[in-house]
Amino acid sequence: MTKEELLQAKERADAVVLAHYYVPEEVQAIADCVGDSFYLAKIAADTEKQTIVFCGVRFMGESAKILNPSRRVLLPDESADCPMAHMASAEQIARLRAEVPDLAVVCYINSSAALKGLSDVCVTSSNAVKIVRALPNKNILFIPDENLGRWVQKKVPEKNFYFSGGHCPVHACLTAEAVAAAKAAHPAAAVAAHPECRGEILALADFVGSTSEIIGFAKKRPAGELIVATEPGVLYELKRQCPGGKFYPVTGVCEDMKRVTLAKTLACLSGGGYEVRVDETAAAAARRPLKRMLELAEQDKK
Repeated sequence: MTKEELLQAKERADAVVLAHYYVPEEVQAIADCVGDSFYLAKIAADTEKQTIVFCGVRFMGESAKILNPSRRVLLPDESADCPMAHMASAEQIARLRAEVPDLAVVCYINSSAALKGLSDVCVTSSNAVKIVRALPNKNILFIPDENLGRWVQKKVPEKNFYFSGGHCPVHACLTAEAVAAAKAAHPAAAVAAHPECRGEILALADFVGSTSEIIGFAKKRPAGELIVATEPGVLYELKRQCPGGKFYPVTGVCEDMKRVTLAKTLACLSGGGYEVRVDETAAAAARRPLKRMLELAEQDKK
């Protein structure tokens, strides 16, 4: 499909194509917007297009539908999911709400609609510290990613934290030995790590941040070398924005993100794809913490 044909297909479908940094580079190349979860959530909330083609995993499509219920949201692959998105339970949350006073349930956006609906506010890896710090509550139940939650805990030591024990399989599998080996092989390289990595990895990093923040860190040293401790799909944007840089990935790939192929994405523009549907009761419950996240993030800018 030529660029002109692609533009025509988007126009016929009245569609915007959103892509996460972790999907294959050929998908990122044809997207209207590429970004991390927070950026794409804002775009999804504000778009005027009738159809949102979300090139990512299921929770991303759900969030887009929840924030923009009147729009049609399509996922290129119905089976693309995130294991971490389900790593907490309603029973666990209810028990802690009953036992712990002044508790806020803070839900990472990488979670199912059901978990969002049981929470007080959502966060992303780029705004979690700011939002948790802004909450009036002394006690925080952080779900579902414990690694990100413990990183936030170190940044906000004045609050008490509880965790559900979830993790991202891709980031959690990375070992300190692998990072040390990469540092030995590339002694001039800095290490940038996503906070979904375990604490021992973050302790070795020169910079810790979301995918978009890692890109921002790289742009400050565009001709430098960087060991990248997050899903290697981000290398496409790193190389595009820092063509003089050298990048060394150390994590495995997210197989679910790689299910989102170019062919499946283009099929969404011609009647294909999987349409995301969220029960309105569940959507209303999940919309509240998502909107609170967006509101608190905007307040922080004022």
